[in-house]
Amino acid sequence: MNYSRFIHILLICLVFVLGSCTSTGASPNQLYFEAESCYQELEQNPSRQKYRSYWLKCIERFEAVHDRNPEGPWAAAGLYKAANLYQELYRHSYRSADLKAAASRFEQVVKKYPKSAYRPKARDALKKIGDAVKADEKAAKQAYFQAESCYRELQQHPSRQKYRSYWMKCIKGFEAVHDRDPEGPWAAAGLFMTARLYQELYSHSRSPADEQKARSLFQQVAEQYPSSAYSRRARSALDDSEKSAHAPLKLAGDDTASGEVTTDSPPSRRNPAPGEAVTVTGIRYWSNPEYTRVVIDADQATDFKHNLLKKDPSINQMNQRLYVDLDNSRLANHIQEQIPINDTLLKDVRAGQYQPDTVRVVVDIKSFENYNVFSLKNPFRIVIDVRGQAVAEENQDTADPAISKDQKASIARQLALGVRRIVIDAGHGGKDYGAPGYLKGVHEKDVVLEISKKLATRLREELGCEVLLTRDKDVYLTLEERTAIANTKKADLFISLHANAARNRNAYGIETYFLNLTTDEESIAVAARENATSEKNISELQTILDDLMRNAKINESSRLATYVQKDLIGHMDGHYSRIHDKGVKQAPFYVLLGAQMPSILIETSFISNKRECQRLTNSNYQKHLCDGIVKGVRRYIRDTRPTAFLGSGGDGAESN
Repeated sequence: MNYSRFIHILLICLVFVLGSCTSTGASPNQLYFEAESCYQELEQNPSRQKYRSYWLKCIERFEAVHDRNPEGPWAAAGLYKAANLYQELYRHSYRSADLKAAASRFEQVVKKYPKSAYRPKARDALKKIGDAVKADEKAAKQAYFQAESCYRELQQHPSRQKYRSYWMKCIKGFEAVHDRDPEGPWAAAGLFMTARLYQELYSHSRSPADEQKARSLFQQVAEQYPSSAYSRRARSALDDSEKSAHAPLKLAGDDTASGEVTTDSPPSRRNPAPGEAVTVTGIRYWSNPEYTRVVIDADQATDFKHNLLKKDPSINQMNQRLYVDLDNSRLANHIQEQIPINDTLLKDVRAGQYQPDTVRVVVDIKSFENYNVFSLKNPFRIVIDVRGQAVAEENQDTADPAISKDQKASIARQLALGVRRIVIDAGHGGKDYGAPGYLKGVHEKDVVLEISKKLATRLREELGCEVLLTRDKDVYLTLEERTAIANTKKADLFISLHANAARNRNAYGIETYFLNLTTDEESIAVAARENATSEKNISELQTILDDLMRNAKINESSRLATYVQKDLIGHMDGHYSRIHDKGVKQAPFYVLLGAQMPSILIETSFISNKRECQRLTNSNYQKHLCDGIVKGVRRYIRDTRPTAFLGSGGDGAESN
């Protein structure tokens, strides 16, 4: 071997060994300069910046500076530079994990090295990362909506469903949502919808590759996002495919038709799958200083949860907040996202797309005594009742189960509770015709409106009370709105008037209801009809009442119903034959839910019975109904407050 060449090789080896020794036992400042050299070389070679390994090599060297002496003067510098490189790597990779790694190291600098010059730099970097995360989430959200818009447009144009290119355009849109921020809140939604569109494409194309792609993506959603609601839906799709190995993969309940994607075959039509998002369509409210009712409207039923958050001065949140989260839901484009209320109880109501599959409605509360949240169906809506201290105190006369009926009645008399304002509710109205009459052209909504007007006049004349009507013309009111009117007007009594109906045309009679649980099938059927819902939903509604009973004047309502029914039947018996007393009953009526005063619902007669339909349309019969109701209300008031009519011009000596 050439001697000079041997010496050259030996020198190279020696340099290598010495270099290795220097790195192994180098001081933190030497390690820092080596890491800095690595970074400068990477900066000067843009081609290497495409490869993750080069970035991680330099990052590891900066971290070694910190690890060599975590308490030394170079530790903060090494950690800060490692974080900085992760941040730069993110600009190439768009992996949220890289951004989180950067944030984690910047946070360590802020917490561990408060006196370091790198601390303010790290704090500024954290703020920028926070802004970047928000920007990514916003971009992913916008991308999702754009992809969903593409999908909806495809659904509305069946002729386009024959062409694969239209499906792939929408699929790419949903893929981009996931790829942009794989660990963000919209990632699972984007991946799930990608799988779903491949699934629907397969129902047209019959390509095994499309079926396999859908299955693979559903599996990825289930495994990669186990805590997401989309994981459950993805597993449901996979389970469904296992049950029907030779059938196209589909979501539970999805009746997607199948057919080949060709230029000449007719496009298939698809029914909406049960898993499709619910749309929150509106928010309404009614308010007075002691009570506010907020109603969230949606186009179909969905699960929801609610929670009360305490004040949090650390984030300048000085009000308590009550939020309701609706599962599998979307916020309608036209909805007003912030509604100012500014009464004594509530500041405002805000709605937003909290997660890709969750709408959150937040109520900012100034003060309150108690609240209830419950749902109603057909259409689906969520009702939030917030009560102030005055209303809550008024309710205490029936809230304590340890107080007997007699004691409660005695308390009511001692308090000399008066009836100054009565709200009369004419059932149905507008587009809601109520029950059809036996006679052609007769409808419940018209009959009860006439009776309500007459009753209002008689109550004013006979009792000297202020009487308000929930409607004085043919307009539509929701059931929850009627109760809200009575509450916000601070009524002392609430009377809802209806006309009964049954499939059996021979059924007839008069009955009076108050709000309570029931197992009586006939009462359940009446409540289902008046609530415009199913008997199944009535049984579900009874669970809601468990939370509402403390605030409902059950005993007072029962007493009012008893007096009204007895005097109504007694009065009608004196003027008409075949008056059937169907008695006082209890049932869960939507219109009485949440009422803060004694409340009853009167089924004045059967509009489906020939004789009683004819009577209900007769002005004299309506007048006698009203007189009987007035007698019952008078007796209730007198029993509650014995001196109520003394010196008022009323007949205080009326016999029982």
